[in-house]
Amino acid sequence: MQTAASLNLDGEQPGGQVGGATEGPKLVVAPKPDAGAAAASTSSQLTDTPVRRIAAWLRSALPKVLTTMLSLGLFVAFWYFATKYKWDFYIRFTNIPSPGEVLDNAAQLMHSDKFYNNMYVSLRRIMIGFGVATVLGVALGLLIGQYRVAKAMLFPVFETLRPIPAIAWVPMAIMLWPSNETSIVFITFLGSFFPILLNTIHGVNSVDPVLLRAARCLGATEFGLLRQVVLPAALPHIFTGLAIGMGVAWVSLIAAEMISGQYGIGYFTWEAYSLIEYADIVIGMIVIGVLGLLCSGGIRLLGTALMPWMAGSTQGGQK
Repeated sequence: MQTAASLNLDGEQPGGQVGGATEGPKLVVAPKPDAGAAAASTSSQLTDTPVRRIAAWLRSALPKVLTTMLSLGLFVAFWYFATKYKWDFYIRFTNIPSPGEVLDNAAQLMHSDKFYNNMYVSLRRIMIGFGVATVLGVALGLLIGQYRVAKAMLFPVFETLRPIPAIAWVPMAIMLWPSNETSIVFITFLGSFFPILLNTIHGVNSVDPVLLRAARCLGATEFGLLRQVVLPAALPHIFTGLAIGMGVAWVSLIAAEMISGQYGIGYFTWEAYSLIEYADIVIGMIVIGVLGLLCSGGIRLLGTALMPWMAGSTQGGQK
């Protein structure tokens, strides 16, 4: 086994003699970097950072934009040729308005205050019903998922009511609430409540028990446990429920407006059918789709803001 004294460095002989001369080990001092070059390199990196970020964003976003435009373009082209040549192969396009007719009617409706008022009424109903469903669905989901007593008392009732379609509640809602407006908001609430509730419960049940034990060992109260551990851990599932609930809320709202409403985009669409204004039917459908897309996009943006750790997650096995 060699000792430190038996090691020879660069021909160093025992006793500290190197080549017959008594010297200690030589230390080579690295040259100092050029301060001017380092500052210039740092400045160049800072200057290039925004440009590189923009270029990276364009490289990632441009293919998606082009794919979206291609998909929509193919759909409109199919719609145009189907209505132009009146295709009739089990699916009939004889009475379907062409894209040009829809565009002309849309240009006229752009100057109609009544049309904007219908959109405003529908958005107001969605925001109220969906907002109440979010507050109650998340709160009750946290309680049912976390505490056995709450689950035993509340979950059977909700599971019994959940399979009932929201549209089946329309006659009961008219009898329960004093006005049609409140009844429609209630139907919208029911449509979004159950998806939010069930996804919140699933998110709470998916929390790692180790996190709960660690928080309790550190002295967390029950409220602090729900707010600081359970709720953040369940947020991905909660936002999944919010996205699903928003879609179901629009379905419930449009159905309720068609049956018992006097205003709203659903009522506008049904009125257009009654007046044989086929182009307005398509306009109503497009507006419903766009408004629903904007609402779902707002939920995704809010989820990204509240869950920054999920922004860079991979999308499963997609290529």
